[in-house]
Amino acid sequence: MARIGSVLPRCANLSRSIFSSSQLSVANEPRFLSIKPRFDLRCQIHSSTKSKITTELKEENNNSWKIKMLYDGDCPLCMREVNMLKERNKEYGAIKFVDISSKDYSPKENQDLDYETAMGRIHAIESDGIVVTDVEAFRRLYEEVGLGWIYAITKYEPVAKIANAVYGLWAKYRMQITGRPPLEVVLENRRKLEEGCRDDKACKM
Repeated sequence: MARIGSVLPRCANLSRSIFSSSQLSVANEPRFLSIKPRFDLRCQIHSSTKSKITTELKEENNNSWKIKMLYDGDCPLCMREVNMLKERNKEYGAIKFVDISSKDYSPKENQDLDYETAMGRIHAIESDGIVVTDVEAFRRLYEEVGLGWIYAITKYEPVAKIANAVYGLWAKYRMQITGRPPLEVVLENRRKLEEGCRDDKACKM
């Protein structure tokens, strides 16, 4: 009994020592765990940015396109559709997207369609140089990404005529509908910007 009594205090001390070590490791653990989420977040952001840049470079260097889509990158409603088509095009690679609002837009590379003309209505350019406009342009673009059924009915009269009339109204008033200045004001601002680029050899934004 005396031996047992002498051993018990040692066991108690050992238990306290183990318990204290366990508390210490648990107390210190969050310090290391808190680093991991920040590290993972940085990795995710880096991966996402790298993926976006890679996709954009592929689009710019895509020489196997079947049709170009000339779009107004400053039009918020238009961009919803453009982004949807871009997402679909990742699988097909058939569309080359050209932002006419970019200062780098070149009419010479797009069948001499200047900014004002391209802003008036939707234009698409097939690989053989044929320019298509209005609802036909949408139909051709959608066909190239597996969504041709959406506009298929617009091939036939009188649906084609009605669809083009409705689109014509949208094209005429889209600046006002999207809360932007009239096209005349936009054209004047762009003209001034281009003059600033020529005079100072640098664009004044």
